[in-house]
Amino acid sequence: MKNYYLAIDIGASSGRHMLGHLEQGRMVLEEIYRFPNGMTEINGEKVWDVDRLFEEIKTGMKKCRELGRTPCSVGIDTWAVDYVLLDKAGNRVGIAAAYRNDRTKGMDEEVYKRIPEKELYGRNGIQKQIFNTIYQLMAVKKQHPEWLEVAETMLMIPDYFHYLLTGVKAAEYTNATTTQLVSPETKNWDWELIERLGYPENIFQEIRLPGTVLGRLSREIEEEVGFPCQVVLPATHDTGSAVLAVPSNKEDVLYISSGTWSLMGTELKEADCSEESRQRNLTNEGGYDYRFRYLMNIMGLWMIQSVRKEMAPEMSFGEICSQAAECRISSLVDCNDERFLAPANMTEEVRNACKEAGMQVPEGIAEVAAVIYNSLAQCYAETKEKIQQMTGKNYDSIHIVGGGANADYLNRLTAAAAKVPVYAGPTEATAIGNLAAQMLAAGELANLAEARSCIFDSFAVKEYR
Repeated sequence: MKNYYLAIDIGASSGRHMLGHLEQGRMVLEEIYRFPNGMTEINGEKVWDVDRLFEEIKTGMKKCRELGRTPCSVGIDTWAVDYVLLDKAGNRVGIAAAYRNDRTKGMDEEVYKRIPEKELYGRNGIQKQIFNTIYQLMAVKKQHPEWLEVAETMLMIPDYFHYLLTGVKAAEYTNATTTQLVSPETKNWDWELIERLGYPENIFQEIRLPGTVLGRLSREIEEEVGFPCQVVLPATHDTGSAVLAVPSNKEDVLYISSGTWSLMGTELKEADCSEESRQRNLTNEGGYDYRFRYLMNIMGLWMIQSVRKEMAPEMSFGEICSQAAECRISSLVDCNDERFLAPANMTEEVRNACKEAGMQVPEGIAEVAAVIYNSLAQCYAETKEKIQQMTGKNYDSIHIVGGGANADYLNRLTAAAAKVPVYAGPTEATAIGNLAAQMLAAGELANLAEARSCIFDSFAVKEYR
């Protein structure tokens, strides 16, 4: 009898339910449900419609019952840093703010009044991003202190959904580290830092590792979806799951988890919280089995997604990629410039950046996309050099996983710019990593090395030189 596992992978623009099982030592995937996602705006603030998302979660679970393939466990992963607050009765307090909300402007300076930036990085090794949870909480403290007065629980977005399924409150490790409030030494909340910042200690839940059996579906949820099953924590930060699915057991592997964001890095056994690492804007996010994802957050395909929406929504990404490959424009922009985080118009922002730098201003979707793709490839090459310098290791290839692995033109540009082979795939890395964590918890996969070998044998990988 086959054991089915359900990965619910929710990104900033869409979510999907992926059933997986093992067959003759290989992982078999089946997408059974997909739904849209996106930020909405309420009273001028960007938020997530978490109520609708939870309804979509349950709808996809019901599809399993309809298909007659009910899973023995389920796990949810999403993006990082965003959270909800709950009161004593378990009701949400305030809004489920989205990370592109501009409420955190100036909150870094408020944090640094309590702890200097250098000391902060030295404590947690997390790259400064103005939308990190540490700054979001400061925004609430300054703008809505009444929310913190009544809040008894903070749950990251996937932790909140797991709570709604089981009634169990917990903080999954990989996502907790992105708050910038976890110590890489103790692997627990940095209570001294939390006290210095004036955040209420009681809202922070016990940290649990990926692979933890959180509990069973509550009776109410079980009756609604039509079957019982366990809830097992994957690496709930989608990048944590994607990195678990990098199909290589080499000790020194350089990867790019490519999607809305490009997360480029390697795995370390110990975090590098040095001042040089901070200056190079590298981060030490928690990974499976207490590994550290030593990486850089790069703006990624968000830029292409935005330009497509503005200029050519009828075109596929494949068509845009093909047309961009025919262009000969040499202009470049800094993909990590904050101006590209949430501009009113991405196309105009790219054009303005080129104009300000005295470079050719792109015209049309193909040229704008070409500028972005070339800029991303250049950024990847520069990031490779930074990581090599920091680790003292030479990386002889790059593994690209996630949806961006389909970007043929970008893969070719990356191989050329970084001067190493690029291995692209699997494209469903996040869901695969989520499923692998559940299979590891169930004992169907013995350890991380066996999981990665299984993934290598199960999914196609394309080589670029």
